[in-house]
Amino acid sequence: MARVTGIGGVFLRSRDPVRLAAWYRDNLGVPMSEKGTVTFHWLDTATSEHPGTTTMALFAQDTDYIGEPHQRTMLNLRVDDLVSLMATLKARGVEVLPETEDSEFGRFGWCVDPEGNRIELWEPAEGM
Repeated sequence: MARVTGIGGVFLRSRDPVRLAAWYRDNLGVPMSEKGTVTFHWLDTATSEHPGTTTMALFAQDTDYIGEPHQRTMLNLRVDDLVSLMATLKARGVEVLPETEDSEFGRFGWCVDPEGNRIELWEPAEGM
């Protein structure tokens, strides 16, 4: 039987793709092209200690976790130093949500892009 083998991409609607690509590039270090695309190659960065994974998860319609009710998707971006990145974002005037969460999977924090999309920032636990 044919089956899915992984997540091929995440796609966002944008009122101004060039501006939003620059925001992701300048504030989160996502190496977006001028056209607003980036491809991450896990084989380039994966190690036995940090294999690199992508998760797909479904949430109830009434969840607050993803953000405002009109937001249908949320990016989860892996980061190497959550505390420092959140401090940098705050200093740049980016909306950073005050709560963080520690779990067996690592540390989580959230910010909001200029178009109102809630973004989850994830510093993976050791071995993830």
